[in-house]
Amino acid sequence: MAKVIMVQGTMSNAGKSVLAAGLCRVFKQDGYKVAPFKSQNMALNSFITEEGLEMGRAQVMQAEAAGVKPAAAMNPILLKPTNDTGSQVILNGEVAGVMSAAEYFRRKQEYIPVILDAFHTLEKEYDMIVVEGAGSPAEINLKENDIVNMGLAEMLDAPVLLVGDIDRGGVFAQLVGTMELLEADEKERIVGTVINKFRGDVSILEPGLRMLEEKIHRPVLGVIPYFHLDLDEEDSLTERFDRKQKDALIDIAVIRFPRISNFTDLMPLECLEGVSVRYVTDASAFGNPDAVILPGSKNTMDDLLWMRQNGLEAKVLKNASADRIVFGICGGYQMLGEQISDPEQMEHGGTIRGMGLLPTSTIFQPEKRRTRIGGTFSNLNGMFSPLNGVEIEGYEIHMGKTTRLHGASPILNLTTEEEDGAACGSVCGCYIHGIFDRAEMTQAFLSILMCQKGMDPEAIRTKDMAQHKEEQYDKLAEIIRENLDMERIYKILEKGAADRWNYPQEK
Repeated sequence: MAKVIMVQGTMSNAGKSVLAAGLCRVFKQDGYKVAPFKSQNMALNSFITEEGLEMGRAQVMQAEAAGVKPAAAMNPILLKPTNDTGSQVILNGEVAGVMSAAEYFRRKQEYIPVILDAFHTLEKEYDMIVVEGAGSPAEINLKENDIVNMGLAEMLDAPVLLVGDIDRGGVFAQLVGTMELLEADEKERIVGTVINKFRGDVSILEPGLRMLEEKIHRPVLGVIPYFHLDLDEEDSLTERFDRKQKDALIDIAVIRFPRISNFTDLMPLECLEGVSVRYVTDASAFGNPDAVILPGSKNTMDDLLWMRQNGLEAKVLKNASADRIVFGICGGYQMLGEQISDPEQMEHGGTIRGMGLLPTSTIFQPEKRRTRIGGTFSNLNGMFSPLNGVEIEGYEIHMGKTTRLHGASPILNLTTEEEDGAACGSVCGCYIHGIFDRAEMTQAFLSILMCQKGMDPEAIRTKDMAQHKEEQYDKLAEIIRENLDMERIYKILEKGAADRWNYPQEK
């Protein structure tokens, strides 16, 4: 029987995902076979497993930290928002349909067997399971029939670490307020708190920590410092969206759509010295980039209309007319074509004009393509010709079928014996997420940009992303070991929620 510990937070983006990943890495280093688990995740950054199933990127990152293959059972429910009030619901990696928030709330109790079956599948295979909650357990409007925070902790009989984010201020109020809003039996599951994203001298914080312990009768098990590591993120609150242009040899502007998805595709570029990757939401911030990347989108048609209305489309068109690279991935690739049609009303409905930069046309279809894929570039001319022969690997997640027009040639020969992508002048696009993960591809792409500027293409060196990620996870584990009471954590794992600190209980 696997030992279980759960990480809950006082709010979204309190650092639950990263702390869970750090614990996975520590346990892995200590010789345990460990798996992450999150019953319900809401994110537009997703991943396709070897079995062709879809899951959230956070659990993929945590699985990598644990040194195990990602599996859909680690994230049995994935909600991908389609608008402000509805989401596509993914169950065990398969599309179950699109539901309004109200409908999902009414039906979520039906999914408890799905959650428990997934958990028990992992329980049979692993020594330890690190469970992550979602949002806050004190969201009283969502507590009824809860399946992701305290309701899940009860189902799994899991002890809970409560994490607060001090960087955004009010961490003591966060933790005390959360405890006050919990029921007595829920409080019993909290075995300790963790203060995350601290900047400064911990000794100055000590009086506050002691007062917090006296208030809530739970120990502070760690104060995690604010740190910067290259880890995949999935939350729309990610700080990477706020990065400004830095002094660099190459400036890349990424269009930050309202429904941007899989922005983790850009991580291999973001982590390089000499490359500035910035996310742009309006024409005034567009600047004069060396390249523009249109990433994935959960609402391709609406996001294209958004670009059209705020002036960003005109900026991209101008960039292309100046023979500067425009690169589209998945939804971004669809936008670059001549037309997008949605006869089944999968998104917007009707037909709209594309940007007209590629000789392609896209029709949305109900069937969702989910597959891991590899391929080799070919048929490229002009500035993109250095990509010919470069191998890539990644995955596809999309509901549209794109047709090349006017005799245009595909640019990728896929391992499935299919073809993908198109190019015209300085514009190129394809469906492959993770296209920059291989160092050979990233190096070739940056070399094209460097040559365009008359610079030495070897001036920027790429990284082996697999090795780089391993280094980042080891650094994360070191931070966790130095700042979290791991001796106490292991005792909690042995005793579960029955573990009690020597503080007097509340009266």
